[in-house]
Amino acid sequence: MMTTASPTVLVVDDETGILEALKILLKNEGFTPHVALGGKQGLEQIAALDPDIVLSDVRMPNVGGLEILSAARAKDPFVPVILMTAQADLRSAIQAVNEGAYHYIQKPFVNDEIIAILRRAAEHRQLRVENQTLKQEIKRQGQNGVSAPVGRSKAWLSVLRLAETVAPTDSIVLIQGESGTGKEVIARYIHELSQRKDGTFNSINCGALPESLLESELFGHVKGSFTGAVKDKRGLFEAATKGTFFLDEIGETTPSTQVKLLRVLQQREVIPVGGTEPIAIDTRILAATNRDLEEEMKRGGFRGDLFYRLNVFALHLPPLRQRRDDVPLLIDSFLNRGALQNGGEPKRLTDEALDAMLAYSWPGNVRELENALERAMILSTGPKIEVAALPERITERKPEPLIADRPASANPALDVIERAYIMWVLQCEGGNKSRAADILGIDPSTLYRKLSRYGVADT
Repeated sequence: MMTTASPTVLVVDDETGILEALKILLKNEGFTPHVALGGKQGLEQIAALDPDIVLSDVRMPNVGGLEILSAARAKDPFVPVILMTAQADLRSAIQAVNEGAYHYIQKPFVNDEIIAILRRAAEHRQLRVENQTLKQEIKRQGQNGVSAPVGRSKAWLSVLRLAETVAPTDSIVLIQGESGTGKEVIARYIHELSQRKDGTFNSINCGALPESLLESELFGHVKGSFTGAVKDKRGLFEAATKGTFFLDEIGETTPSTQVKLLRVLQQREVIPVGGTEPIAIDTRILAATNRDLEEEMKRGGFRGDLFYRLNVFALHLPPLRQRRDDVPLLIDSFLNRGALQNGGEPKRLTDEALDAMLAYSWPGNVRELENALERAMILSTGPKIEVAALPERITERKPEPLIADRPASANPALDVIERAYIMWVLQCEGGNKSRAADILGIDPSTLYRKLSRYGVADT
């Protein structure tokens, strides 16, 4: 198993001088080098050792670099193999990369270049090993046979632990986060870990229906209560008896609907549209929003009494840009799911495509990532997903101006830099001024004053 402090590197070459030079260089740069003189000795070392990285010449007598590559990957599919090649062997090296080699480097090489490649390879291997370990841990430790939503970052694991803590209770949970962060995924996870797991999980997007239709869906209606009500209809609250009801985008509800929702939470009963008799309900209620309800409450757009009823136990889902460690694991999960749905082996990203995915900010969060991979799988006919299969917004990174509404000068004034930084933090937090103030280390009132001075107080 690799240690991040001193990754082990097996160097295979048929020239003693190169082996000695690389051994000294790698040791000085914090690696633990092992050397093999020629391909045959290299195969023996691969069998005896568990190197984190293999660095091999391509052209050697009897046993060449392609055989070293094959043997190393057969023993450990996660080990990065880097090939050293002269110009004449360049075609072979490129072929080897297509067959699974991590990288190639031309002789004579520059020390800084080869060290940089080795360090990237070490990070690449560590990430793949950690992801595999986490998958196994989640599978082994899944509660009641329930697999946890994919993620390894500290921020995401913190959310999962809170969800697991509140799941066995009947408390209302308010799940907050930007669109696409996985609010319904967490809601289902809570349901599956709860005492109501054998009951139904009903959900509705409160922003997808007009007020009259939404209330009919939520509370039900009696025959003749409006045009088209040809028979009594049971509402979703009632239908979720002994189960869980998930109110997605509850911040989109109108004041009239909010009053009726408050009654449901307080009295645990519903009155169907057009009815007079209340119906008792026994339902666990979860709600979600991409809005800052506390901010909406202060502005009068959301009832304070309903907010406090909902905000019994709050979960804040981090955007994907704040959990970048999860991107490779999410990619693997979606690619594996695609293979199960469509048959065949999972496709894999090339290093260039993976680098582009890791560098992208994912404003649409996990949903955008999933959609991008679905598109890429459709466009890719072979086992590898090339960077060209990814959407242009991911592959064509444009430099962001210092300030969105005007170009930055070569030497901006201090207040210009301050404004740019504040606006950037606010954008990263999805417009949530309370969290932005925490990150900036200032009081919310100070932030409001600065935004007012910038003329963007209502942003």
